[in-house]
Amino acid sequence: MSDTSIRTVIIPAAGLGTRLLPATRVTAKELLPVYDRVVLDFAIDEAVGLGAERIVVVISTAKVAIQAYLAGQGQAGDRHDGVSGDARSSGPEIIYIFQDRPLGLGHAVLCCKDVTLPGPFAVLLPDDIVMGPNCLAEMAAHYTAGHMVAAMQVKAEETCQYGIFRLGGLPKDNCLPVSGMVEKPLPGTAPSSFAAVGRYILDPLIFDVLKKTPTGKGGEVQLTDAIASSGGAVPVVAFRFSGSRHDCGNHDGLLAASVARKAEARQENAVAAASAVHSATTVAPARAIVAE
Repeated sequence: MSDTSIRTVIIPAAGLGTRLLPATRVTAKELLPVYDRVVLDFAIDEAVGLGAERIVVVISTAKVAIQAYLAGQGQAGDRHDGVSGDARSSGPEIIYIFQDRPLGLGHAVLCCKDVTLPGPFAVLLPDDIVMGPNCLAEMAAHYTAGHMVAAMQVKAEETCQYGIFRLGGLPKDNCLPVSGMVEKPLPGTAPSSFAAVGRYILDPLIFDVLKKTPTGKGGEVQLTDAIASSGGAVPVVAFRFSGSRHDCGNHDGLLAASVARKAEARQENAVAAASAVHSATTVAPARAIVAE
């Protein structure tokens, strides 16, 4: 276990959301509903639950509705210098960075270099909702150094949809040593069945690596390429988290997340109701006072 503090969480939210058309023509995918909440709520709650001091939300000028939404929720204020945010007496500060060119996740992370607090930092993709135990908090509890990436096992025919780990050592607890990563390998060429999920804890040296990382799949700067190429300088570990992941970047995943959240909300309501009944029945009865 580690006491390493993760002070900054980066939430990339500048993507176009093409897999969720036509809704994303007018609504940011991060603001689409998941039963009684929106996608972004889960990311913010996870970062807050981790104990982050600063949340950096990467948006585009076409998605300023995200900024307005968080301000309306009491999560952030405004500044007008290209980077915006507010320092709050309770909870993390929220900073906004604008990425108006679709150059990929690696580029989005690199845009945050100057506003990331010292030490290792986390990247949380809001499309990937993980229900159950706080995924980043689980990772932070096992993090010691280098890069750590959340991992789940996928079917062989699905490996071409993910960044896939090349394993390189004996597992310890939920941690799998990694010798490399391949972004969306061709069918039949995946080095393992373990796929990267949208949670990362990264050593700050990743910024220098990203500056030198050429564009990869889709003409974008791939974060997985940078992680793989920095593996010689720092250890890279895949972490098998215990929660349930939903890909809310597509219609099926968004629907599945809504169904799961409905069940979760009903359970929360049932527990709250039972607690209220218990409290009402365990209040000590008032003692009668008899005048003599």
